[in-house]
Amino acid sequence: MLDIDLTTTYMGLTLKNPLVVSSSRITGNLKGIVNCAKSGAGAIVLKSLFEEQFLADEGRLMDQDEAYFWFPEAIDFINTHAKDHGLAEYITLIQQAKEQTEVPIIGSIHCMSPNEWPRFAAELEGAGIDGLELNIAIIPFDENVASQDIEDTYVEIVTEVKKHVSVPLAVKISPMFTNIISIVKRLEAAGADAVVLFNRFYRPDIDIVNERVIRNQVFSGPEEMTQSLRWISLLSNRVDCDVVANTGIHDTESIIKHLLVGATATQICSILYKNGVNHIENMLTDLESWLKKRNYATIEQFQGKITRNIENIAAFERVQYMQKTLTE
Repeated sequence: MLDIDLTTTYMGLTLKNPLVVSSSRITGNLKGIVNCAKSGAGAIVLKSLFEEQFLADEGRLMDQDEAYFWFPEAIDFINTHAKDHGLAEYITLIQQAKEQTEVPIIGSIHCMSPNEWPRFAAELEGAGIDGLELNIAIIPFDENVASQDIEDTYVEIVTEVKKHVSVPLAVKISPMFTNIISIVKRLEAAGADAVVLFNRFYRPDIDIVNERVIRNQVFSGPEEMTQSLRWISLLSNRVDCDVVANTGIHDTESIIKHLLVGATATQICSILYKNGVNHIENMLTDLESWLKKRNYATIEQFQGKITRNIENIAAFERVQYMQKTLTE
C-alpha cells in the first residue's frame, strides 16, 4: 500500500497539504476557523484587517472614497468598527485560533499605501500569527499616476512591513501589471516569501431595469483559474519565493493543475461558500486518490513537472497566438 504524503509549503511554512483557506468571512470568526482546521485545511488566512483600521478617525466613512467602491466588504466592515476595537478583536481572534487549532494561522492586511500603518503589523506577530499576507490592491484609476509609481508602492509596502515583522510574508497581487514577472521578482527582492496570484475584485454590472450600477459575481467561477495557471507556469522556474494560486480553484483537478505547473499551494474560498467547509475533506480525498492512481507518494514528485519541459512553457507564453492560428 502506497503511503501518501501531501506535505507542501506556503511562504516557506510547512503545511500538511496544499489547501489553504483564503481570507473571507469564513475565516473572520473562531467557529469558522476551527471548522476549517477540523476539515483538514493546510493553513488558514484570517479575514483581512484594513490599513484604515489602524489609522483612520472613528468618524470617517469609507464610502466617501471612490477607491473603495468595488470593496463593499471594506466599506461595511470599517464603517462599523473603530480602529482600536477592530485591532483588539483581531488580536484576540489570532490568540484564540492559535489555542484551538494546530494549523498555521496567517494574518491578512488589505493595504494600499506604505504610510504609518506597517509598524502596527508587529502587534499581529506578537499575537502569534505564523505568517502575514498583504492583500495589496491599488487600482489604476488615476491617469496622473504612472505605472512605475504603482509598482514602486507595492515594493515600498513590502519593504516597510519587513522592518517590523520577522514572520514569513506573502503578497497577494492583481493581474493588472504590464510585466508580472518583473514585479514579482521585485517583491521577492524586497523580502516577500511568497506571491499569491491573484486577488479578485468585485465585478460591477448594470441593472438595465433600474439603470444603475450593481455589484455582481461575488463568487469566482472555475473558468477563472486559467489566469493564475498561466502565470504560475511562467513564474515558478524564475523566482525562489513560493508561488500560490488563488481564484477559480473549485475542484481537485484545479489544484493538481496548479501543482503541476509549479504552485506550492492553492487558496480556496468560493467553493466553500457553495459546498460548505466540509468540502475540504472531499477535495483532499480526491487529491490522495489521484496521487495513488499516478503512483506518486508525495507532492514534490510531480510539482512543477509540466514546466520542466521548455515546450510547455512556450505554450503558455504564446497561447493567444495559438488560439488565433487554430481558429483561422
